[in-house]
Amino acid sequence: MQLKKLFTPLKLGAIVVPNRIFMAPLTRLRSIEPGDVPTPLMGEYYRQRASAGLVITEATQISFQAKGYAGAPGLHTAEQMAAWKAINDGIHQEGGHSSVQLWHTGRISHSSLQPEGKAPVSASAINAETRTSLRDSQGQ
Repeated sequence: MQLKKLFTPLKLGAIVVPNRIFMAPLTRLRSIEPGDVPTPLMGEYYRQRASAGLVITEATQISFQAKGYAGAPGLHTAEQMAAWKAINDGIHQEGGHSSVQLWHTGRISHSSLQPEGKAPVSASAINAETRTSLRDSQGQ
């Protein structure tokens, strides 16, 4: 692709993005806990990157049981939705477009991150041989 074409608009469904530079989702783990609510700092981060043709926001859990990492934002309560709306409005004010990466971490999660400390919900009963991100009682 010629470099010039990279900076030309592109129609994606109902929207036209100003260029073909898309920002990939970067899981940053910066939400408010408890509640997994996106923060104003997250809004500033995405607003500053709104010149990309499309900003794909970080992996965002679809339910309380979908949480697999401390600090990951959610999109399943009224408070979370209001925070994401403010972030999206900021992106739009800068002329940008956004999409959210939705996720459910399944067996990657840990019981300490699950409602009532229950085992993670997953399509597989086989334990994941990996680590997850937890915080102590001071949020560290």
